[in-house]
Amino acid sequence: MTSSLATTRFSVLDRSRIRAGRTAGEALRDTVDLAREAERLGYHRFWVAEHHGVPGVAGSAPTVLAAAVAGATRRIRVGTGGVMLPNHRPLVVAEQFGVLESLFPGRIDMGLGRSVGFTDGVRRALGREKDDAEDFDAQLAELLGWFRGTSPTGVHARPSEGLTVPPFVLAMGEGAAVAARAGLPMVIGDLRDRDRMRRGIDRYRAGFRPSEWSAEPYVVVSGTVAVAATTEEARRLLVPEAWSMAEARTRGSFPPLPPAEEVGARTMTGKERDLYEAGLAGHVAGTEEQVADELERLVKETGAQEVLVTTSTYDREALLDSHRRLARVTGTGPLRAPA
Repeated sequence: MTSSLATTRFSVLDRSRIRAGRTAGEALRDTVDLAREAERLGYHRFWVAEHHGVPGVAGSAPTVLAAAVAGATRRIRVGTGGVMLPNHRPLVVAEQFGVLESLFPGRIDMGLGRSVGFTDGVRRALGREKDDAEDFDAQLAELLGWFRGTSPTGVHARPSEGLTVPPFVLAMGEGAAVAARAGLPMVIGDLRDRDRMRRGIDRYRAGFRPSEWSAEPYVVVSGTVAVAATTEEARRLLVPEAWSMAEARTRGSFPPLPPAEEVGARTMTGKERDLYEAGLAGHVAGTEEQVADELERLVKETGAQEVLVTTSTYDREALLDSHRRLARVTGTGPLRAPA
């Protein structure tokens, strides 16, 4: 293990991907089981995500799922990657995280994004429009204000007021600038477009304004990391998600994850094949030695303090093995002090 990896935090985000032939309940329980294993392996955080109306994703209520994860673990930090703030009233989000922090003090993270849903139908169901994301700065300031008791309404958020729940901004598009202006830690992905990632990190660091939440820039890079005994086995881990992404972009539906061997037997159109192959490229995948070298380069290029691993695949045992191998590569052990 290199010195760069030894001083870098490694964390896990699981999107509760549904597997073909399995139920949403199984996907959610798989997430909780993975959190237990991540804690045993010494990962720093375990986060869950928010998706609405997606056939292949069970994680639609991140604060509810975070409560289940925190209740099933003892030490690992638990949070969201993220709650999509434009979908919710900031007061309600503050109350939810206030309850989580009160139940699990010192362990809760509040990762926040600015997405308003993938489709027009989902946005209508949520009562939102695309341009609602443009108010993200104001929504974020209102949310943080509930924890500090600064709302001009005279209302007080209970039990949130007076608590400190570390906020993070998911930096997609304008997110890097938002995180910099607010003086908050930033989570940026994905690993397939390193140039864009580096530009976002540079903008964030250049524009960062110290705040009561964070005195210095803090960068978390996120993406797929797959580790196996051979390069081919690592590539197989990528196959189900790559196919699901290709299916979503050609047919408009993000389906459950199929087994890798089933994908190999499918007949694809030229466009589907191109999207599928693109979905396999650019990730950190390979043997332990190969992944260690690639992660070393990633950390040096970005100066990131933390790597958030977002790998999804059909074979849960292979996924667990990947996380175990990654823990060995990165030397995760007893949890370091929270960020």
